[in-house]
Amino acid sequence: MNRLEKQFLEQIRVRRLVMDGEPLLVAVSGGPDSMALLSLFLAVQPVLHCRLGVAHCNFGLRGPDSLADEAFVREACRRLGLECFVARFDTELYCREHRLSIEESARTLRYDYFGRLMKSEGFTKVATGHHVADNAETILFNLFRGTSQPSLRGIRSRHGSIIRPMLLLHKADILGYLREKGMRYRIDRSNESDSHDRNFIRNRVIPLLLERFPDKLMPSLQRLSEQSGELEEFLESAMDGLIEREPGLQPAQGWLDVAALKTLTVFEQKEVLKRALREHGYSVDAVLLQRLVDLLTTQPGRRVMLEGGGEVVWKDRRLCFLSALPSGA
Repeated sequence: MNRLEKQFLEQIRVRRLVMDGEPLLVAVSGGPDSMALLSLFLAVQPVLHCRLGVAHCNFGLRGPDSLADEAFVREACRRLGLECFVARFDTELYCREHRLSIEESARTLRYDYFGRLMKSEGFTKVATGHHVADNAETILFNLFRGTSQPSLRGIRSRHGSIIRPMLLLHKADILGYLREKGMRYRIDRSNESDSHDRNFIRNRVIPLLLERFPDKLMPSLQRLSEQSGELEEFLESAMDGLIEREPGLQPAQGWLDVAALKTLTVFEQKEVLKRALREHGYSVDAVLLQRLVDLLTTQPGRRVMLEGGGEVVWKDRRLCFLSALPSGA
């Protein structure tokens, strides 16, 4: 194994991302990051003794290029003797039906598919090719979106059955590794457009910051990510205990007791409200959380509107989470 492969294996061992003999899916788009991830796993497979399979998602967003990506991944798997699982999605239709952005729709479709595939084919984890720059991009995206401080942890190396073994690798090292291995890959030209916020951060904001702070930006964001992760773990444990002790603060029950909420600090109120919103399928941002906290300082009968026609209403000494009525009801 070369230097990068040894570093990759060390991260897997230290973070306990893959156990010996574990059946593993590698998410492969055909781009440089996922092709490097696949090559790295093939290099360490004799040590881990793991069964490898490849999962590819065709979101149908780039016409012939999407089909070419799919064909490229299928052929690579054929040459390498790997199982290849492919799903095609009508992402734009899903986007319209669920009132989500293209990015949110693709993420939902992708991870739902991975979950079904693991269950049907006997895999226990899915590996994705996120790296240092992806983590920095996610932290900045969350910051500009107005997320809470714990969410600045960025991308986790492990979240449930999803693992990101390349999270400490830099893009330059990944590209150098592909050149060394003579590994071909596809380029997604849509990533060059600045029309999406993430692309703008990736293509414009991060290069400008790196120009000014070449040796400080990535290490600083990595430290912020790690510290935020530690804080989030502490808060999750503390909030679990608080909610368990108070029946009126159960996120899944569809309402929260106003009197119980008023005994909490503003920070605790926001954490409870955040859990309740997510439990009922609503996205969370700082502005919405503040509006809900402010609702507690008004009077019964007041309400806050949510996306998709839902609402939070103060009635009967409770904040009630109400979904929109079906059309025609």
